[in-house]
Amino acid sequence: MRPHVDQRQAQVLALVQERGSVRVADLAQELGVSPVTLRRDIEAMAARGEIQRMHGVISRVDPGRTPAGGRAGGPTAGSAQGVAGGPAAGGAGGSAGAGGEGLVIGMVVPTTEYYYADVVRGAREAVEARGARLTVGLTRYLPGEDRTQADRLLSTGAHGLLLTPNWEAGSPGPGEGAWTAELPVPTVLVERWAPPGHPASALDRVSSDHAHGAARAVQHLTEAGHRRIALASRTTPTTARLRAGYEAAVTALGLEPAPPWPPAGPAPLSDAELFARTLEYLCEAVTTGGVTAALIHSDTDAIMLIPRLQARGVRVPEDLAVITYDDEVAGMADVPLSAVAPAKHEVGARAAALLLDRLSPSPTAAARQDPPRQHLDLLPRLTIRP
Repeated sequence: MRPHVDQRQAQVLALVQERGSVRVADLAQELGVSPVTLRRDIEAMAARGEIQRMHGVISRVDPGRTPAGGRAGGPTAGSAQGVAGGPAAGGAGGSAGAGGEGLVIGMVVPTTEYYYADVVRGAREAVEARGARLTVGLTRYLPGEDRTQADRLLSTGAHGLLLTPNWEAGSPGPGEGAWTAELPVPTVLVERWAPPGHPASALDRVSSDHAHGAARAVQHLTEAGHRRIALASRTTPTTARLRAGYEAAVTALGLEPAPPWPPAGPAPLSDAELFARTLEYLCEAVTTGGVTAALIHSDTDAIMLIPRLQARGVRVPEDLAVITYDDEVAGMADVPLSAVAPAKHEVGARAAALLLDRLSPSPTAAARQDPPRQHLDLLPRLTIRP
């Protein structure tokens, strides 16, 4: 350990011994260090039995009492995915029950509206069923805000994180997102994925298999007799996976390719311009490109596009059969739309359960020093509406 780390931890121990207990957030400010750095120190000290951890508070170890984090077989201090004896053990009153009692789970998501409303609801129900508590940080897709919110939740006592980083393509670009693998508590990626070789690829992950969902829609349209099917999706974290599944299905089923999208200009387009571009593409694809069906992401875009397509002489479903992706409001259209529905609620619930299992492992799992990480892909469902 480097000397300045030793000195800082000695200072933390002295302050705790002097005061009895101290809030982590206050201590980080007093010492002039980041909450994440201080959390790493605290994990190491708790693992050695020097201090007691609770919700956002550290305190002196009572004589004769085994501190949280002091069980045999605990993780290396600062590990990204500690199981037994790390932050998992520190709960209300100094310990967390095997079912998760006393644990605080932090969840960082872009929003609690639309798609993520069900994801958060699933996580909250799973967390509360185990006697733990969920706290949420919102990013609104702002650059860098995901890390800010993660640090904030850690500084207020989160024992583990459910994390949806602001990765535009759903997975990190070169040099992006390595910090997610360096967090000092167990972390599960939610509806995000990292490519092999990226540091975050070693994290637990629960996500929807959007490629499967897109392929399932293409398969259904093919079974209905369509041979030229288009994909219309604005750029979102879901788009790359949708396109991969769509293109794979078109190839596997021997379908005729849809007309290519017109090249985008150098300047970024506004939402209104992107919408107009999608409308023009679909009109041209139907009237001159032989397209008879489309998978449209998302529901709201489809509901807005359909009357405009009909105003341009493209009848739905006579000229263009439509399946939407997300199934948030597809059934509420004036003519209910068939849709692919990712298992959003189940994604949140599975991610929370996986994290809680990391924090409060069963005796069998705890006996293993390093249980394997898990990458869970849940298959979306296709709902056909007349």
